[in-house]
Amino acid sequence: LLALRVADASTAGPIVTVLGAVVVLGFFLVPLVVGVEDTMDPRKFALFGVSTPQLSRGLAVAALISVPSVAIALVALAQVVTWTRGPLPTLLAIIGAVLIVVTCVGGARVSAAAASLVLSGRRARESAATVGIVLVLLMSLVILYLLNVDWAREGADVLASAAAILAWTPLGAAWAAPAVAVDSPGTAIVVVLFAAAFAAAIWWLWSVLVARLLVTPQREGRVRTYRGLGWFDLFPTTPTGAIAARSLTYWARDSRYLMSLIVIPIVPFLIIIPLMFVDIDPLYLAIIPVPVAALFLGWSLHNDVAYDNTAIWVHVVSDTPGVADRFGRAIPTLIVGIPLLVLGSFISAAIAGDASILPSLLGVSIGILLVGVGLSSVMSARFPYPVVHPGDSPFTNPQSSGTAASLVQSLSFLATLVLASPALIFGALGLYGDDGWAWASFAAGVGIGLIVLIAGVRVGGRIFDARATDLLAFSMRN
Repeated sequence: LLALRVADASTAGPIVTVLGAVVVLGFFLVPLVVGVEDTMDPRKFALFGVSTPQLSRGLAVAALISVPSVAIALVALAQVVTWTRGPLPTLLAIIGAVLIVVTCVGGARVSAAAASLVLSGRRARESAATVGIVLVLLMSLVILYLLNVDWAREGADVLASAAAILAWTPLGAAWAAPAVAVDSPGTAIVVVLFAAAFAAAIWWLWSVLVARLLVTPQREGRVRTYRGLGWFDLFPTTPTGAIAARSLTYWARDSRYLMSLIVIPIVPFLIIIPLMFVDIDPLYLAIIPVPVAALFLGWSLHNDVAYDNTAIWVHVVSDTPGVADRFGRAIPTLIVGIPLLVLGSFISAAIAGDASILPSLLGVSIGILLVGVGLSSVMSARFPYPVVHPGDSPFTNPQSSGTAASLVQSLSFLATLVLASPALIFGALGLYGDDGWAWASFAAGVGIGLIVLIAGVRVGGRIFDARATDLLAFSMRN
C-alpha cells in the first residue's frame, strides 16, 4: 500500500479495492467457518447487570484490542498514504480507514455472535465448517482462472472490472471511495455514504444480537420425535438386513460419513478444472467424473470397521456371520451408488453428444464400484487403521497414525484400478474403434465387478470370523 503511492490511480485503485474486499470477506467468514469459542460472548455477561447498550459499546471497544484488529488498523492507515493525492481523496481515505476498521471488526463480532446463536450445536458447527471447506474447494475454479490470465495484457482489465463491481458492494466500498474521488468526486461521496450506511447496519445488527443473546444464555434444547424404526422397518429381519439398515443410518447421521459423501462428487470436478485450461478434448472431460466418483465411492468402505468403534461388540457377542457383516455393509453403497452411476453415465453421454460411449461408461463405472466394494470388504477386516472417534469432529486427527494407513489406502486404489483395467482398456479401444469394444467394456466391467464383489465378501467374511476378537480389541483401543 505504501509502494502504491507512486503508482497511477488507475493502477492502485483496482488493486486496493479487490484485495481490500477479500480482507473484509475474511473477517466475516472466518468466525463462521472456524467456530472457535468466543471469549467475549455476550452471554458470559448476562449475570453482571450491565444494560444492553452499555454492553454492546463495551464489547465493541474491547474487540479493538486484538491482533486482527490492530492488523487491519495498520492496513487501513497504510491505504491513507496510498491516496494522499489531493484534499478529497485524502479526506475520503481517512474516513474510509475508520469505516474499514468498523466494518471488519464489527463484521467479525456479528459473525461470531450469529455463530454462537445459530451454530450452537456441534453438528451445526461441523456442517458450517463442511460448507466452508466445500466453498474453498470450489474457489479453485476462480484461482485457476486467475492463474491463467495473461496479466501483462489482460491483468489491468480483469482487476478494473472486478473493482468496478466491488466498489458498489459492502465489501469494497470503503476501499474504493478514494480511488473513485480522483476522477469522479460526486460518485466518490455516494460510495463512501454507502460504506457508512453498511457500517451503521453492522452496529445495529450487533446491538440486536447482543440483546438476543442476553436473554438466551443457554442453548435451547429441541426434543426430536421419531416414528417407527426407520431403515430397520424397510429391511428384512436378518443379520444382513439389520447391518444394512444400521449402515444406512450411520451414513445419514454420522458427520464422518457425511463428510465423505460431500467430498465424493466434488473430487471429479477438481480433477476436471485444471484439464479445462490445457486444451483437453471435451469428450474426455465428459467421461472422467463418473468413473472417478465410482472409484472414491467404492474406496470409502475400505476402513468401515474402524468407524464402528465399540459398537462392533454387538456383532461379536451375537456371533454374526462374517459374510452377513461384509455384505450388509456393502448394500448401502450399492443401492445408492449404482443408480447414481447409471444416471451420471447417461448425463455424461448426453454432454459428450455420443451415445456410443454409454456402454463403456456404465461398464467402467459399475465395474470400478463393484471391485472397490469387494476389495474394501477384505481391507476393512484385515487392515483397519485408527480413525476419528464417534461424536468427534470429522476435522480432527486420529489418535495415532503411521505408514499403515497410507499404505492401505494406496493399495486399495491401485488394486481397484488393476482389477478394473480390462474394462478400462476395452472402453478406451471403444473410443477409437468398433462399438463392439464398448459392449465388451460393459461386459468386462460388470462381470469382473460381480466376481470380485462376491469373492471379496466371502473372503472378507472369513477374515472377519477369524479376527473378530482382534477387531473388537482394535476398535476399543483406537
